[in-house]
Parts: sequence; C-alpha cells; structure tokens
Amino acid sequence: MSKHARSLGRVILVGAGPGDPELLTLRAARALSEADLVVHDGLVDDRVLDLVPRETPLISVAKRRSRHTLPQPGINELLIEKARAGLTVVRLKGGDPLIFGRGGEEAEALRAAGLAVEIVPGVSA
Repeated sequence: MSKHARSLGRVILVGAGPGDPELLTLRAARALSEADLVVHDGLVDDRVLDLVPRETPLISVAKRRSRHTLPQPGINELLIEKARAGLTVVRLKGGDPLIFGRGGEEAEALRAAGLAVEIVPGVSA
C-alpha cells in the first residue's frame, strides 16, 4: 500500500447479522466502537445501532416506501468522500454484507478509488 493510501481513511463493511446484538461478531462490535461514522441500512436493528458510541454520527441510507433515500451510486460516493477525508467509516448492513446486500459493489467502488476496505462477515439468519 502506498504512503498516500495509508493517510486516507478506510471503510469497514460490517454485517449486523439477524438483528440480535449478541450475535454480532467480536470484530463487528470492535469496528462499531472504532468508527468515526456509521452508514447503515434500514434492516439494521435499533439494538445494534445502540452499540455505536453516542458521539459517532449515524447516516441512514434506508429504503423508505420502496424508494432509496440515496441510490447506490450516491452511497458509494458518500463512502469514498468520507474515507478520503480521513475517517474510519463503518458501512453497517443487515445480515452479511456480501450475501444480503450490495457490499461487493461497494467494495469494488472503494478499491477502484484506491481506498482500504475490510469486510466483516455477519451471521446469516
């Protein structure tokens, strides 16, 4: 990894599992505690969001009435923008980020932008 890439932030794609916060992996819980920003889907249980430190901003990109609050390209750009600003961004998704969502697409966009991406699997229901 280049010196420039290390000065950038990073994105951690985290699977929230089936909803019960006790089913989060240890790595997922640690990622939530380390985050500068959490961008989450509507399928993430409020009890999981309650684990995010109060000072950490939350941005919901949930679907509302079958409409996206932010289309996928906008989510990708948001993640890229915040990571380029030096933040550790957790992209929190219900279930597993690669099985139940568009985590693969997001990881591809982030890597194409030269950003570090970590994928933390979630427990499948």
